[in-house]
Amino acid sequence: MRKPILILVAVLATLALLAAGCGGDDSDDSGNSGNSSSSGSESSGAEGNGADTTETGGGGGAATSLKLTADPGGALKFDETELSAKPGKVTIVMDNPSSVPHAVEVEGKGVEEETKTLTKGTADVTVDLKAGKYEFYCPVDGHREAGMEGTLTVG
Repeated sequence: MRKPILILVAVLATLALLAAGCGGDDSDDSGNSGNSSSSGSESSGAEGNGADTTETGGGGGAATSLKLTADPGGALKFDETELSAKPGKVTIVMDNPSSVPHAVEVEGKGVEEETKTLTKGTADVTVDLKAGKYEFYCPVDGHREAGMEGTLTVG
């Protein structure tokens, strides 16, 4: 009699943890002034930090595109913990190949923008950054605390 109760408690606890982990931002991003989309772009080149980058020229200076990938096995980590870019428009393209929901948020120096939360897909956020250090992390509850974060150095 005791074994079925323990199994039931274990199943209920697992379901509760899954429900909490799948929660996130329920907003429709209508207040988000950053660009966020589910379409990605392939990046090439490197900037010495292991991340793929692309710089595109234009009248207003170069824009930088950085690629960040969530762990394909579902672990709460990005493939990079250090990114670097030049001042100006910076786009972070986040690829999430796993079924665990993730997003990426950039924060610092008055900037706070994020992608939408998604599973098995790509999202990006574009921010205008000045020289300095910024944090990037997954804003899904508990993911940042589990180590899904890093530093973006602009300079």
